[in-house]
Amino acid sequence: MDIRPYLESDEDTVVALWRTCGLTRPWNDPHKDIARKLTVQRELFVVGEVDGRVVATVMAGFEGHRGWVNYLAVAPDHQGHGLGARLMAWVEAKFTEAGCPKVSLLVRTTNAPVLAFYRRLGYAVDDVVALGKRLIPDVPAEG
Repeated sequence: MDIRPYLESDEDTVVALWRTCGLTRPWNDPHKDIARKLTVQRELFVVGEVDGRVVATVMAGFEGHRGWVNYLAVAPDHQGHGLGARLMAWVEAKFTEAGCPKVSLLVRTTNAPVLAFYRRLGYAVDDVVALGKRLIPDVPAEG
C-alpha cells in the first residue's frame, strides 16, 4: 500500500469507502467533514492506495495536548492484511515527530471488531465519558 496525501479528486471515492465501512451517520455530512479538514492540518489526511485504487483512509489532528484519529477505514476486501495498522503507525510517527504525548480516538461501543483491532495495536479504553455539542448543524433542521 502506498500512503499519500488526500487530493480533492479523491472525495467521492473516500466518502463511498466511509459509507461502505459504516463510518457515516445521517447527522454528519462527510463532504463537510472533508472540507473542514482541508482547512486544518490537511497533511494529516491521507489515503492508502493499492494498484492505483484508494482502499484506506485516515484523518488525524494534533491540537497541542493530544492527537485525534478519525475516519480510519480500510475497504472490506483489503481488511485483515495490516493496512489499518500501517496507517495507524504512520499517524503515530507523525504525532511523535510533533511531540504529541497521547493519541485518542472514538469507537462505538457496539463495534467489537474495531475495538479488538485497536486493542491489538496497544490502545486501551480510557475511563472517560465522551461528550459532544453540535455548534453547526450539517443537515437542515426539520420542522
